[in-house]
Amino acid sequence: MTKMVLVLLIFSILGFWSNSVVRAEDAYKYFTWTVTYGTISPLGVPQQGILINGQFPGPKLDLVTNDNIILNLINKLDQPFLLTWNGIKQRKNSWQDGVLGTNCPIPPNSNYTYKFQTKDQIGSYTYFPSTLMHKAAGGFGVLNVYARSVIPVPYAKPAGDFSLLVGDWYKTSHKGLQLTLDSGKSLPFPGGILINGQGQSSFSCDQGKTYMFRISNIGLSTSFNFRIQGHKMKLVEVEGSNVLQNIYDSLDVHVGQSVSVLVTLDQPPKDYYIVASTRFTKTVLTTTAVLHYTNSQAPVSGPLPAGPADDILWSIDQARSYRWNLTSNAARPNPQGSFHYGSITPSRIIRLANSAPIINGKQRYAVNDVSYTNADTPLKLADYFNISGIFSLNSIQTVPSGGSPHLATSVMPSSHHEFIEIVFQNNENTMQSWHLDGYDFWVVGFGSGQWTQDSRKGYNLVDALTRHTTQVTPNFTFSYI
Repeated sequence: MTKMVLVLLIFSILGFWSNSVVRAEDAYKYFTWTVTYGTISPLGVPQQGILINGQFPGPKLDLVTNDNIILNLINKLDQPFLLTWNGIKQRKNSWQDGVLGTNCPIPPNSNYTYKFQTKDQIGSYTYFPSTLMHKAAGGFGVLNVYARSVIPVPYAKPAGDFSLLVGDWYKTSHKGLQLTLDSGKSLPFPGGILINGQGQSSFSCDQGKTYMFRISNIGLSTSFNFRIQGHKMKLVEVEGSNVLQNIYDSLDVHVGQSVSVLVTLDQPPKDYYIVASTRFTKTVLTTTAVLHYTNSQAPVSGPLPAGPADDILWSIDQARSYRWNLTSNAARPNPQGSFHYGSITPSRIIRLANSAPIINGKQRYAVNDVSYTNADTPLKLADYFNISGIFSLNSIQTVPSGGSPHLATSVMPSSHHEFIEIVFQNNENTMQSWHLDGYDFWVVGFGSGQWTQDSRKGYNLVDALTRHTTQVTPNFTFSYI
């Protein structure tokens, strides 16, 4: 009898200890950020910028998988303001994604506390303003999520880790750009390209060691090609997905996208150019930084390494070469079975075609002939409290209708856990970037011309990446599930 009691007691203790471990919360990290205006001169011209805690770009957020973030944002601007966490999935609370419709803008001289968790995520991400044209003035920054120590990643720990925010920049103020769009005109051509808010940066590394470079396109409208003079790049992660580790001379990175590469310093000890140049633009803008060997014996020299030809097919072929590393052990999303997405039958197909029509005498941008206008009441509040008259679920069609372009608060319904195939058709002559805020999707296919049922024959239903942003090239289609 005594022996049985002892065994039962041990089981009870183990059970209690196990439950305590399961219920223990992940780490909490607390931040207070103040958003202000400040004078910056990234292209040599003083202009009004948006600073966070006095910094341009804003503070870097280095987080760990499953961290809980409590971030109090104080808005000292003269306009309402919001930050969005680009690529961070809002599984616990979709009210925290920082976009109009689910978040109310933070009024001037007010604050809002973001609460979210980096649940089951690793990788390179960014944050940036989602209201008005604030992103054109700053307010953006790096957001890296590192793997917990118990989660191995499929590469050796690099000797160092560098984040590069690369993007187009305008000499016109963000308010001036807003007036341009409101008047019905297109954005002007950017004034230049920045790396980490500067005309030129330098990254010091030791010869013979391998370093990680996290590259993000933080710009407004322009794709760029990234390359390092005399060095190869091993792609290891794309927007939270560990990928097959192919070697590249250069990489196209489109608006909103992030990639991580490993670079080994295996060249003679000198300084080398890091280059970013615009893609698919009549005038090519180029900026440089410096890869500095700590035992360098010479400054940068020679011609800049040439980028690829202005060939869209080259860029698409590169995108198709990105494949999910299914053998890696890492934090990964598991919506309805991540490894089996290709065997799930979508419940429906949504086809979205972009256009740039003239509406009421002004050029606007539209999807399926609807140019979106913000409602006075956030859509999620209207839905939650069942407020009528704010939006209609019939405001936009699920296929291009060829109807008359018009303004509306376009809302498309879906069901919880619904598995949807979405096709984007780009009929314009400019590169488009599409972002699904707060969620990931599988990029399964790229094709030229109009989408048909036969387009599915070219889908990658085995090892496509989960991403949060994808490019759609002119006169091409893109599909995701």
